[in-house]
Amino acid sequence: MVGWFEPVAKPWGMKGISEDFSFTSLPEDFEHIEPLVAAATHRMPLLAKTGIRLFFNGPESFTPDDRYLLGESPDVENLFVAAGFNSIGIQSSGGAGKVLADWILDGRPPMDLWDVDVRRSMPYQRNKKYLHDRTVETLGLLYAMHWPFRQPETARGVRKSVLHDRLAERGACFGEVAGWERTNWFAPAGVKPEYIYTYGKQNWFGYSAQEHHAVRNAVGLFDQSSFGKFILQGPDAMSVLNQICANEVDVPVGKIVYTQWLNETGGIEADLTVTRQALDSYLIVTAAATQVRDFAWLRDHIPATARAMAIDVSSGQAVLSVMGPNSRDLLSSLTPDDLSNEAFAFGTSKIIDLAYARVRANRITYVGELGWEIYIPTEFAMSVFDAITNAGKEFDLRHAGYHALNSLRTEKGYRHWGHDVSPDDTPLEAGLGFVVAMNKQDGFIGRDALAKQKESGLTKRMVQFSLADPDCLLYHNEPIWRNGEIVGSITSGMFGHTVNASLGMGYITNKYGLADKTFVTDGNYEIEVAGERVAAKASLDPFYDPKSLRVKS
Repeated sequence: MVGWFEPVAKPWGMKGISEDFSFTSLPEDFEHIEPLVAAATHRMPLLAKTGIRLFFNGPESFTPDDRYLLGESPDVENLFVAAGFNSIGIQSSGGAGKVLADWILDGRPPMDLWDVDVRRSMPYQRNKKYLHDRTVETLGLLYAMHWPFRQPETARGVRKSVLHDRLAERGACFGEVAGWERTNWFAPAGVKPEYIYTYGKQNWFGYSAQEHHAVRNAVGLFDQSSFGKFILQGPDAMSVLNQICANEVDVPVGKIVYTQWLNETGGIEADLTVTRQALDSYLIVTAAATQVRDFAWLRDHIPATARAMAIDVSSGQAVLSVMGPNSRDLLSSLTPDDLSNEAFAFGTSKIIDLAYARVRANRITYVGELGWEIYIPTEFAMSVFDAITNAGKEFDLRHAGYHALNSLRTEKGYRHWGHDVSPDDTPLEAGLGFVVAMNKQDGFIGRDALAKQKESGLTKRMVQFSLADPDCLLYHNEPIWRNGEIVGSITSGMFGHTVNASLGMGYITNKYGLADKTFVTDGNYEIEVAGERVAAKASLDPFYDPKSLRVKS
């Protein structure tokens, strides 16, 4: 028996599938399989003398990212999906059926299932043309080399920031997240902004390093318009949100709160910021990839009797992040507003004049430097961008992409939901207990579970790692060895250009007792990279600016 996944598959059923179709074969297509038969014969020459008794041609369901769709629909309450199993339906059926049954009964999955969660899909990704083009590509790549940072090639250029063309003019190489075209790195003049894939340092490594150093030493400009942005407003907005958030959100107007949304077991369902815009209004900002998921979570946790309404305003605002020690001087040259520490402290938000626009400036950072996220009505974004870039010449401004953002945040030990924190991890395990308000008067979802964990102690906790060999790169899931025993795996990794080391973070577990500070510091650590163990230094603190002095400068 010989079978295969075609490099270029033939879509079927795009015009509908009859209700009585079930386990039915399709007409033979020898022309389509001829190159595949030739390849199989080359591998097994005996096939050249073997006849074909049965040519079975039947359809199979595939998804645009080769991962199946599981869970409750974000659009229809109590509609649960288990579909698109990408030819592994039989082997997945038992597990998928079990977790879906638990999901239906308990109202949440029994474990982190984000990789297959139906809520990862954006609404437009149900578009028939998108499904046709992208699924043909991803099926063809099923057994291709899975390069780090590999980008899809079909159905691109669909969801773009209003600043896309300006960034492209400056050499942006775009990647895709949740359909958004986002700048991952900038190519200098004369260099084509395209990936050359390898498991070593790829062609963009040096360019991204320059962006990284610009943010650390001068000022960098990031387009982060892909953020998911929600507004929760109404007389009960504060009380509703305070139940959902682990941190305290009954704060003065203009205060930014970093917080998590937890499930009943204390696991992290979302990692985001909340800005109080008015007594009855909050701006919630989350990652692009979790826009649908997080909005569904918010909407589902607003009581029917509450006087509060959630609105997704993601497309209405562009976001420019101006980050680095020169950011204050740069922005001050464009606004009459006072951006000094005394007038504009870290963790605060204000409406300011910037160039010809009125914008919301949030003093917050995901790179570990002084800086502001600027929220701009979309129609003003290009003029604000032009003003910042023109003024920025005096302050050594450099455009920066998401690869630099990732290396900067990894040096600072900032967590990323979906990699470093998930529904299987609590804030205490993740080292985020400092943003949990355990003493809130009315509590919050997951509080009781955290109280029990705090009392019993942690057996698992997040640790930062720095490799002794700077040429070994970390990506994800590399085993963590402690004293000759595997105790966890890397959740995310990137090269830290400021500290000149390959960095990663991951959870370590003490199966014999508590994962306390002594357990962490007394171990000898190695990270297994491509089958070889590499010596590593472990730290509970970030390797860059552990006291956050630069953030508050």
